[in-house]
Amino acid sequence: MRYFLSRRIPEPTSILLVESGSRAILEGLIPNLRATWTDDIFIDLVTCYAKPPEGFRPENARIYRVTDYRGRESRRRLYRELAQNRYSLVGIVCSGEPLMTKWKWVLALRLRAKIFIINENGDYFWLDHGHLAILRELVLLRSGLGGAGAVRTLARVFSFPFTFAYLLLYATIVHTRRALRRG
Repeated sequence: MRYFLSRRIPEPTSILLVESGSRAILEGLIPNLRATWTDDIFIDLVTCYAKPPEGFRPENARIYRVTDYRGRESRRRLYRELAQNRYSLVGIVCSGEPLMTKWKWVLALRLRAKIFIINENGDYFWLDHGHLAILRELVLLRSGLGGAGAVRTLARVFSFPFTFAYLLLYATIVHTRRALRRG
């Protein structure tokens, strides 16, 4: 997260995409990335899927499958290799699906590149201090504290201690009565 405090976007020489969501998201995004920057930009991929997404050109790119990197030493080797590739941009899919959650945040912290967050619509925004409002809204929505679900989630959080105390008291009374009847 090298560029978090800066809104400057580095010159895109190569991009690493972390496919931690639905396949269709990157299939729609890759042509847009090639149209936004040059058509011959190197786009590498970290994925958990067996096949690359459509529109991805594996002949001039590298695919890193997380299933090939089991074990601590193997993961360290992957982190070193990705760091040596010196990506200028890293795109991370954050679509609310629980795919590769730990992988994507470890890569975001370890790689010295400008990070962009890709949502479930295929839109993206930069992970920097200038976009904190969007990031906060995304976190609130993903945690259930934004939009229509906020009241329901907060009601569950506040009612949990009372519900737990009631059930504990009820179980204590029932078991005490049973013990007194037996004897």
